[in-house]
Parts: sequence; C-alpha cells; structure tokens
Amino acid sequence: MYVELKNINKNYGNFQASTDVNLGIEKGSLVALLGPSGSGKTTILRMIAGLETPDSGDILIDGVRVNDVAPSERGIGFMFQNYALFRYMTVYDNIAFGLKLRKEDPKKIKERVEELLELTSLKDFGKRYPNQLSGGQRQRVAFARALAPNPSLLLLDEPFAAIDAKVRQELRSWLREIIYKVGITSIFVTHDQDEAVEVADQIIVTNKGRVEQTGTPREIYKDPHTPFVSQFIGQSTIVEEYYKMKGFQKGPYKGAIIRPEFIEAFKSDNKVFEDVIGCSEEGTITDILFRGNSLLLKLDVNGVTLTTHRSLERRSVKIGEKMRVIIYRLYAFDDEKAYLLENEELLKYDVKNRHLEAYLYSSDGYFVV
Repeated sequence: MYVELKNINKNYGNFQASTDVNLGIEKGSLVALLGPSGSGKTTILRMIAGLETPDSGDILIDGVRVNDVAPSERGIGFMFQNYALFRYMTVYDNIAFGLKLRKEDPKKIKERVEELLELTSLKDFGKRYPNQLSGGQRQRVAFARALAPNPSLLLLDEPFAAIDAKVRQELRSWLREIIYKVGITSIFVTHDQDEAVEVADQIIVTNKGRVEQTGTPREIYKDPHTPFVSQFIGQSTIVEEYYKMKGFQKGPYKGAIIRPEFIEAFKSDNKVFEDVIGCSEEGTITDILFRGNSLLLKLDVNGVTLTTHRSLERRSVKIGEKMRVIIYRLYAFDDEKAYLLENEELLKYDVKNRHLEAYLYSSDGYFVV
C-alpha cells in the first residue's frame, strides 16, 4: 500500500474525531473519503497532509512513517476547499508560487507553469487575476498550483463544493481524466455520494470518526456491510415492520432498507407480470415527482411510503391510482451488519430479477407496461 493509516486516534478536547482508523490506499489510485458532515473524513485528510497530528497510531507514505515529518517534506500537493488563491497574483504567479518558495531555477519554473497551463486548459489565462475567472477556472488554477511541485500524493478537500451544479458535473470528468493522465495517487473528501461513485476507483465511507467500509463504488453500493452504509448510500426508505411486506418473514433484525430499484410498480392489467401477480400487493400513488428522464413515484403500501422510479415511456399514472407493487429484495439490518434478503415468494418463479430494462410495446404501438 502506498498510503497506510494504522490504529489512528484523534481527539479535539472531548470530541473523538478519529477512532481506531485503519486504511490502505494503493499507488496510482483515485480514492474518495465519503461521509456526512462531522464523520471524520477531513480530519483523516489533514492528518495525512501533516496539518493535524494523530494522538496515536502511525501514518505511512510509501512505507515511511511520516507522523513527525513536516507537511512541506511529505511530497504532498493539497487543494483546499476554497482554493486559497492569492487575489493580487496572476494565474501564472499563483501556479508558480510554491516553486518560487523552493527557489527553483526561473527557467524550470517557466517551463513547469506553461506545462500546467496547457494541461488544465488555461493557456490563455496566465495573465488574468482570480476575480477575472469563473469558479471552474479558479478550481483549475488551484489544481495546477497543487501539481506544480510534482507531488507524489495529491489531497483534495471538497474540490467541487464551491462550484454550481452544472459546472461541477463537467469538472468531475475533467478531474478524473487529468489525474489519470498525470498518474498521481489522489485522495479527495466529499459528502456527495454521486460524486464519489462517479469519480473514485475506491471509496472509504466514514461515520462518527470510524471507517465503516472500504471498496469499489459497485461494492459499496451493491454490498453494504453496515446499517449506516446501507442507509447512507443510495435512496433508502427505512421500514421497521418489513416482514409485513409480501415475500418476507420476520427475522432477528431491527428493520430494513428498501431502495427504489428494489420495487416494481405496475398496473393490474399489465400482462407482463400476470404470472407473478400473486407476489404483489396493492399500493396507492400518493405523489409523483418529475425527475427529467423518469418519474419518482411515492406509494402507500400497507401504511408505509415507498418510492420507485418509472420511465416516462411507460403508460401515464396519476395520484390516487391503485398499483400492484412487488418488492424484489431489501437490506435487513441489526446493530452491526446489513443483510440482503430476497423476496421468498418471488424466488419460486423464474423471474426474481425481472426488472424491465427494455421498453415493451403492444402490436399497435402503445406501451403496455
């Protein structure tokens, strides 16, 4: 592992910011520290950077213990959430700042800055000042400045937080592409699960100062290990009496998480599902929310509000309409773990994964689903 944290603990007075944190990050990977506010993710990042010192435990970078190594000597580039650009310096001088502090040769500084301006698509902005740039452009300047000293590790604290939604979406792909092009091990902090899933190779989920789970985006989403991860990742409805749903029995669990994609809601005359109509139960649409490329339906099923997505290409529905509802699976949980449970009634049929991924048409061209 290129970066390792072993048994890290950190207190701020009576507040335990990190509790027995253990994690490993491979060289060249792009990792997201994901968690809600106050979960300890930024504390972990700052301890790796040397801006905070752990009370106990070891931090290793490339096999070397760096607890007592000054931040400037750790070979780290750090990009702050607010970018911290110097207002009265040009883009060129902001990027060159760290190199000038190190008293690099002026010719090498010029070559490096011009290289980074090219890399970050800022070639024509070198003489501008931060207040003459857009939010996305300022982010690129901060990114270039962090890369200027050729660090072996790049740390980014909420890199997209100060940017509007549309630009943020564009910069996610840009940042991922540039980091892979440079080939630098990178760790970024975020509370946005969509951001983590889209950008990162590996996600480290934190909660209350602890590491809850580490894995690829797919592993974190498809196989949550703890109650917190199952609730934090994805859109979830917590149902205590899940066993009242058809196809599930009461077990030694405190409750269950039901995600929208675990549910199929269909009209009672839908021939596609006629062979499993016995596995369904009645639900009533209580609200319909437009989501651009789909609808989000809220359904009352046995007194519980569940949500599911419905394609715009399917037959129209309305509030108050009765639907048949099948719950394919859910995550039951106790105090420590989450468990995937399949609908036992549906398992009797050869349709347990029968989500409609293609649009179905009748012979006269009307949607039948």
